[in-house]
Amino acid sequence: MNTPVQSTTSARGLAQAAPAKAPAAPKRRCSAIVKALRRHWQLYLLITPVIAYFAVFHYWPMYGVQIAFKDFIATKGIWGSPWVGFKHFERFFDSYFFWRLIGNTLGISLYELAVGFPVPILLALMINEVRLKGYRKFVQTVTYAPHFLSTVVIVGMLLMFLSPTSGLVNLAIQAFGGEPISFMTEPGWFKTIYVFSGVWQQMGWSSIIYLAALAGIDPQLHEAAKVDGATRLQRIWHVNLPGIRPTIVILLILNFGSLMGVGFEKVFLMQNSLNMEGSDVISTYVYRSGILGAQYSFSAAVGLFNSVVNFILLITVNRIARKVNQVSLW
Repeated sequence: MNTPVQSTTSARGLAQAAPAKAPAAPKRRCSAIVKALRRHWQLYLLITPVIAYFAVFHYWPMYGVQIAFKDFIATKGIWGSPWVGFKHFERFFDSYFFWRLIGNTLGISLYELAVGFPVPILLALMINEVRLKGYRKFVQTVTYAPHFLSTVVIVGMLLMFLSPTSGLVNLAIQAFGGEPISFMTEPGWFKTIYVFSGVWQQMGWSSIIYLAALAGIDPQLHEAAKVDGATRLQRIWHVNLPGIRPTIVILLILNFGSLMGVGFEKVFLMQNSLNMEGSDVISTYVYRSGILGAQYSFSAAVGLFNSVVNFILLITVNRIARKVNQVSLW
């Protein structure tokens, strides 16, 4: 039988011996990683080009972000240029264009999110209910096709169809006794044209992921709903929509993460001096100030501000989605 002295001595010995085993954990972790690399080296080799692409073209260029806090001088390079802190950010916040850029960027993004996000879901639900395979493939082909048209072609089509003199839309308006509208030069029409043309172009392609999610729903759920007397609309509402809800939440988070990232190309092609009040967004302002005006530090500061806002929105929406629906990116 152990005495209290022996028990105390044993406890002290165990307490002294315990830290000696701690360094073994990192070694075991490293050995597990090495074993995994050896066992699945083909998969890691396959993903290496993707990692290299993101490292070279997405992470390494972050080195140049520091020019947003400097007065960049090309002859001195990034390190040799003088440090000015938040000078360029303050200039942007105090500029005349700040609120116009924020309003247009957020206005287009929220408009596009409100209209363009639910349309692919509705399209996928409707295509999923089509039972004739030939007609279903025809509808899918017709809705997918605009995605493969270049942005230049889309804007060219808009210019032809919306022309105030020879456009089909204005000819139809005149046929009903109305006056022709100069859609492409009036600031009030810019957001609507931009959003609805984008929805038409991308709704078929965006519905693919929802169709894939709908295909993964257990058919027995529909059979059970039919037995309970559920109509088709009730099965869509109570079976299909809950089945694709995780996919909807994930894509909604990603859309909010790019809320301030209105694309440059289409806006720039549709933009002109007459509709500038409604079409000028952060990306086009960065182009004018950075590329045309050679204000590299100032344009870098504006772009960095835009990226930081998008990052904060992504984190915030992801946290809200995790608390509300228990579905999130991480």
